[in-house]
Amino acid sequence: MSDTTFYGTGRRKRSIARVYLTPGKGHIKVNGQSFKDYLCRDTLATIVLQPLVAVEGEKSYNIEVNVNGGGLTGQAGAIRLGISRALLGVNSDYRTILKEKGFLTRDARKVERKKPGQPGARKNFQFSKR
Repeated sequence: MSDTTFYGTGRRKRSIARVYLTPGKGHIKVNGQSFKDYLCRDTLATIVLQPLVAVEGEKSYNIEVNVNGGGLTGQAGAIRLGISRALLGVNSDYRTILKEKGFLTRDARKVERKKPGQPGARKNFQFSKR
């Protein structure tokens, strides 16, 4: 594990995150910025750190992330999945811990498409019998 880079891709809603994990001191950069500055909210920063806390590696890896698409919440979920997948490359024994916490499951929920003849995906125009 000298200077090896581990890669993981994460997706959620419209967001795609490419995560590069290297052994280091715990620096996390998202699109060239500190992840706390980029994500703005502490709850989103906590979501990003969850896989590292689960495997007790908060200060063990430097992480470089490129993320685009969607909003901040979707991007945070995509980064979490990407970090989890990259950690599997480091040590396959992490799979049981990450799987148990649900960090390896891709959240398949997306925005439902608008249907023709309706104002939205589920909403219908007001019905009048006459």
